[in-house]
Amino acid sequence: MEDCIFCQIINKKISAEIVYDNDRVIAFKDVNPQAPVHILIIPKTHIPTLNDLLPEQTELVGELIQVSKELAKAECIDQNGYRVGFNCNKDAGQTVYHIHLHLLGGRAFSWPPG
Repeated sequence: MEDCIFCQIINKKISAEIVYDNDRVIAFKDVNPQAPVHILIIPKTHIPTLNDLLPEQTELVGELIQVSKELAKAECIDQNGYRVGFNCNKDAGQTVYHIHLHLLGGRAFSWPPG
């Protein structure tokens, strides 16, 4: 989608601090970090929300989680702890309608998250 900021990052029309990139997934540092480590992990396929996820895309979501684990280790937050999460639609805080997994770490978190 041409107006999707994440698709523009995927297509290199907008720059981002990319920390991971393969054929199906890209990850980059959040421009408005909520923790010392805040990375967005996204599929290169445009999927607006989790509600739009197709059964055949289940493996792709699993890959996002595997990438989050690898990046947590690379960022040295795997031992102390980290949080991963998706936001789905406005009330959950989704502002970019292209699914993305947040990887947050480097500080203690409270529960419930807010």
